[in-house]
Amino acid sequence: MQSAQEQRKTQRRSPKKSSIKSPRASRPSPQGQKSRYRIALYSHDTMGLGHKRRNLLIAQTLQDSALPVEILVITGTGQGNETLAAAGIDYLNLPALKKQADGSYKSRHLYLPLGKIIAWRSQLILTAIEQFQPDVFIVDNVPRGVERELDLSLAYIQKHPRIRCVLGLRDVLDQPEAVRRDWQRADNETAIRRYYDAVWIYGDPQVYDLRREYHFAPDIIAKMQPLGYFDQRDRLRKKAQPWRKNLHQLALPERFVLGAVGGGQDGAALAIAFAQMPFSAQLPGVLLTGPFMPAPVCKKLQAIAQHNPNLIILPYHPEPTVLMAAAERVITMGGYNTTCEILSFRKQALIIPRITPRQEQWLRANRLKQLGLVDVLHPNQVNTKNLTTWLQGTPSVPPTDFTLNLQATQRLPLALSHVLAAPSFTAQAS
Repeated sequence: MQSAQEQRKTQRRSPKKSSIKSPRASRPSPQGQKSRYRIALYSHDTMGLGHKRRNLLIAQTLQDSALPVEILVITGTGQGNETLAAAGIDYLNLPALKKQADGSYKSRHLYLPLGKIIAWRSQLILTAIEQFQPDVFIVDNVPRGVERELDLSLAYIQKHPRIRCVLGLRDVLDQPEAVRRDWQRADNETAIRRYYDAVWIYGDPQVYDLRREYHFAPDIIAKMQPLGYFDQRDRLRKKAQPWRKNLHQLALPERFVLGAVGGGQDGAALAIAFAQMPFSAQLPGVLLTGPFMPAPVCKKLQAIAQHNPNLIILPYHPEPTVLMAAAERVITMGGYNTTCEILSFRKQALIIPRITPRQEQWLRANRLKQLGLVDVLHPNQVNTKNLTTWLQGTPSVPPTDFTLNLQATQRLPLALSHVLAAPSFTAQAS
C-alpha cells in the first residue's frame, strides 16, 4: 500500500488528459485593464552583459507581441537596467556575482562568502516567484541556476504545476566532453526532466545542432525546439528614436572599424592591440571597452589614444547594436549576441573567441568560418600586426546563397503560446 506521500508523487507523475487547444485564460486584472499572462525571466549575469541583453530582447519581443503579458526580469547585474526601465519592463536586481578565469564564482562587489551570497540570491528569486506568481518562468542557459541557486524556486514550481517552466539554451554550450562532465555533475538532465516543460534553443542546427553534438537522452531531446538565432535588427526597431540619430549624437564618423570586447572583463589583450592599429582619417577605429574593463587597462588605453588621433574610445554604450549596424568592419570577441549582430547585419568581421573557461565561442566561430560567414583568429595570436594584416587584406564576404535562420524573435510568441496551451506538465520519475 502506498503512503500518502507516495500517492502524491504518483499523481504528480501521471499524465492528465486535457482538451486545451489555446492559451489558458490569463489571470484577472483590475477593472478596466486587459488581463495578462505573467512572464518571469531569469538571467544570472556573471560575466559581461550577454545574458542580460538576450533577456531584454526576449522581454521586448513578448511585450510587443499579440499576447497580453506583464514581465519581470530577474537579473544579476545592474548595467542595462536603464534600457529595461525605458521599455517599461520591471526587474529584480540580485547581488552581483563575478565569474573568474577558472570558471568559479565570487561576489563582484560585496565582501561575502560565495555560499552566503548564493543563499541570499536564491531566497530573493524564490520570493519573487512566490509573490509574482508567473504563468511562465523562462530560465537562461543554466538549468539549476548559478551554483544551483534556482533549486528552491524549481521545487516551489514543481508543487504549483500551473506555472510553466522553460529553459533557453544558446546554440553551443562547450566541448561535448566538458558538457557531459559538467551536466552530469550538476544533474542537469534530471532537472530538465523533473521541472521543465520545454527547452528553446537559440540557434540554427545548420551551424551547430546541440541535440546531436551532446547526445542528450531521447526524452530530453523531445523537449527541445530550435528557434533560430536572434535577428539583432529587431533591437533597432524597438529603439525610441531612429538609430542613426542616436549615432549622430555620439559624433562618430560615417565610416569606422569597430573594436568590441564584450563587457571588457577579459578583453584587455584585444583592446590594447586594437588601440595600437594604424587607423586612417578615412577609416578610423572606434573601440567599445565595456563596463567591466579593469581601470588600469582603461588608463593605458587612454594614454595610447592620445598618440593615435584616428582612434575613438567609448567606455560604454547601452545599445552597442547601434555601433555594429553602422560599422564598416568589425574586430571583436565572440560572444553570442555580438555574433548574432555580425550575422544579422552581414558584417565583414574578424572574431577572436574566448577559449577559457569554456570553448563555446571558439566552436561557434569556427563553424561559422567553415560556412564562409566570418574570419577567426586564435586569441593567442592577437597582436596589432595580425589585426592590421586582416584589416588591410580581403576579408571573407558572407555568401549570398546561404540562408541562416534568424527567426527566434518571430517564433518566440508562438513558442510561448504553445507552452501556455499545453496540458499541465507532469514530472517524470527521477
